Amino acid sequence: MSPDQTPAAGQPDGARPRVFSGIQPSGDLHLGTYLGALRQWVEAQHERDNVFCVVDLHAITVPEDVDPAGLRAKSREVAALYFAAGIDPDDNVVFVQSHVREHAELTWLLNCTTPLGWLYRMTQFKSKSEGRESVSTGLLDYPVLQASDILLYDTDLVPVGEDQVQHIELTRDIATRFNHLFGETFRLPKAVVPKSGARVMGFDDPETKMSKSIARERDRHAVHLLDPESKIKKTIMSAVTDSEREVRFEHASAGVKNLLGILNATTGETYEQLADRFDGKGYGDLKKAVLEAVLETLAPIQARYQELASDPAELDAILARGADRARERAARTLERAQRALGVGA
Repeated sequence: MSPDQTPAAGQPDGARPRVFSGIQPSGDLHLGTYLGALRQWVEAQHERDNVFCVVDLHAITVPEDVDPAGLRAKSREVAALYFAAGIDPDDNVVFVQSHVREHAELTWLLNCTTPLGWLYRMTQFKSKSEGRESVSTGLLDYPVLQASDILLYDTDLVPVGEDQVQHIELTRDIATRFNHLFGETFRLPKAVVPKSGARVMGFDDPETKMSKSIARERDRHAVHLLDPESKIKKTIMSAVTDSEREVRFEHASAGVKNLLGILNATTGETYEQLADRFDGKGYGDLKKAVLEAVLETLAPIQARYQELASDPAELDAILARGADRARERAARTLERAQRALGVGA
């Protein structure tokens, strides 16, 4: 029997596919995060068995950059934005990673079966460690923690951007090696790259994907989900386009394509409809339309977030219930792995 169908880790016939998704609380969530991930999570949330995690343990791999109080606050902010965007905590498992100790425990077991060479080959480790005199073990090892996140929940599908596909392939390799050495234990997940809405580019650099890390350094790079209207207006109205005066659809520049793509994603208008709408009009009209659409999209999210932020005890209670549900599933998988290795009670 293929590990993809291992009875120990498989889902019952006819069950909804189990999906694991997570976001690091290492910066402010932006429009690209919402259109490329959060909105798609919300749209499919009742079709799948979802586990949504705030992966705070991944945010401490560079200890010099860690602000403990800020990290705790940011973790709660990201969780609140999950709910504000429309994720239903009753129909989905939503929790903060560090609240479920099984993530760290399984990581140690997988560390002992993961060849070091596999980790040194990871593209993101190479880029994040470049130019540093030394790096933490966690920076090298965080793909194993990511594998634990996914494998703990017998995950079927992991929605990721193209830059994260290598990590899901490593997760499969780790699970396959463990299964080979100690018997069928883990279900092999599959990466799913969204077909649309996955790439929103920077307003200041439309050749670069909108990024939390870049946004921390450049003020006009991104629109954040909690930005005030005045800040959103400054960012969008200063967006890079090109030297032309009118909106062009044929051979449009990267900046124009980015603005049109955001309009398409937020209003649902087709590119043919947008071509008619902006025929003979200038970039000022295009930017104003994008501004209006973005403000309309973010208004209900910001309003719901403020409701959640005003009642921190209720938010904490929701996350505690989510952690309990996650722990119930994760404990079964950890026990399975411990039995396979001959450790544990």
